[in-house]
Amino acid sequence: MSRVRLLSDTLASQVAAGEVIERPASVVKELIENSIDAQSQSIEIMIRRGGISLIRVTDDGIGMDRDDALLCLERHATSKIRTAADLATVATLGFRGEALPSIASVARFRLTTREKEAVAGTEVIVAGGKLETARNGGEAPGTQIEVRSLFYNLPARRKFLRSENTETRNIEHQLNLQAIGHPAIAFSFLRDERVVFQLPATKSLRERIRDLLGSELLARLLEIEPAARAKIQLRGFIGQAGVSRGTRAQQFIFVNGRAIGSPVIDAALKEGYHTALMKGQFPVTFLFLEIDPAEVDVNVHPAKREVRFRDPAAVREAVVAAIRRTLESDRSTWQEQFRGPPPTDPPFVRPEEPLPAALDPQPAFAIEPAEPALRDHRFPPNEARPAVPAHRFQILGVLNKLYVLMENAEGLVLVDQHAAHERILFEELRRRMEEQGVPSQRLLLPQVVSLPPRDAEWLERNLPILQKMGLGVEEFGRHTFKLESLPPFLSGADPARLLQDVIDSLKSASRSTSPLRLGEDMIAKTVCRHAIKANDPLRQQEVEKLIRDLLECELPYCCPHGRPTMIQISLGELEKKFGRKV
Repeated sequence: MSRVRLLSDTLASQVAAGEVIERPASVVKELIENSIDAQSQSIEIMIRRGGISLIRVTDDGIGMDRDDALLCLERHATSKIRTAADLATVATLGFRGEALPSIASVARFRLTTREKEAVAGTEVIVAGGKLETARNGGEAPGTQIEVRSLFYNLPARRKFLRSENTETRNIEHQLNLQAIGHPAIAFSFLRDERVVFQLPATKSLRERIRDLLGSELLARLLEIEPAARAKIQLRGFIGQAGVSRGTRAQQFIFVNGRAIGSPVIDAALKEGYHTALMKGQFPVTFLFLEIDPAEVDVNVHPAKREVRFRDPAAVREAVVAAIRRTLESDRSTWQEQFRGPPPTDPPFVRPEEPLPAALDPQPAFAIEPAEPALRDHRFPPNEARPAVPAHRFQILGVLNKLYVLMENAEGLVLVDQHAAHERILFEELRRRMEEQGVPSQRLLLPQVVSLPPRDAEWLERNLPILQKMGLGVEEFGRHTFKLESLPPFLSGADPARLLQDVIDSLKSASRSTSPLRLGEDMIAKTVCRHAIKANDPLRQQEVEKLIRDLLECELPYCCPHGRPTMIQISLGELEKKFGRKV
């Protein structure tokens, strides 16, 4: 007797639904994507009990006739592609023809649709994959789909659903993704008959971010400056240096209008921000990539969340360059705050006057680092120095021997003297290393390290890069290398672990990244030990030089660890604090 049997159509659809429909949020995602593909201008989403009891999606798209309404519930029926060649040029969000039959097989399903010119529409009712009713309907032009009692016929799947609040949050996240990705479409969301939000159609992504996430976040975003590239175009917004989150919840990435997750782009964002991002934090991004559909494969998984790039290195380079370019452009805008007109009222302490005794303690501060590369960064003795130009800002004093208080045209500025000096020392030492190379220190006993074949082959091709980094490495047999010298700041490291970390880091770095970045964590720790500390007293000339040097840095607004160096408190904020302004 044969043990191999064909599954019934209903059971096959339920099995396929396990890949496409994981939870109520998956249903919402698939239905909204169909509405967007149908050229809808307004989409309304209503749920009950976290989408478990009811999901209703209503749009004003082009609608369907009766034949299409019945055919769309068949597996692999789609209007998006015709031939295998069409897969290479998919421009729609849906194309597999699996979502609707999968949803209908695990819920009580109702579809009503009408084309704009049609006199009557069509109503189709399906329960657990079995067609119950197909008749004329009188709904408005467009399509409405109701999904009730999700997984009612699969209790094993239903018991794995989370609480109603958790499922609702997942649905809201999907709605946020689609609303941000398509700002020209109006979205309404109702939960248990209560309106959660109504987003009108907007002309720009900026307005949609403001409507959805608030003007306070929008004020801390930077618009990506487009760059003319043959294959890849980037647009959108990224958070300023120091604007980050503990998760990727506000990291929105779109490829050709499709919300996706990509390790390639995640790594590129981290590399582009570099020291402008605190360790363990994730940037706030609204990133849109426009790329030739033939260069990206969206047919990786039925959920279409993952994509593969034909040239991931080119995508990474484009994202890294866009992030760096945008952050650099913000530097000019940031510095303009200190080049505005002078404050109308005289400062409490004029730059040319000596600081009061409380703010000008003795003796003068000087750094005496052990590393020769840092000695030139000592603050000078109390000799005559040109004052900071008055048209930029006025130094008011030093608070608690840590925060430099300044006044500019915008209001009050607080500078963390330790973080500011860290940034200055970090950039100067990194510049010297890039120009002169990294000094190396010979090991008393050379270390022999064995590597896997792929890593050994890669290391052979990149020995000159490692030598420039101060790593004295040479071949010592098959897949074996001898490590003879290390940079001083890596002394004491485990040789095998060190080489493996270097290989992994260089493999994942973009082509434009300096290999010397691999030692920057150690550089940051080194300058942290030698930077001005809290409670270190500074003279007025030393404070002025600190601010001047900080303003000349590449990333003056954060230290090498990603913490802010300066905080601006506007006059408007101060007026609100004192009740002068509502």
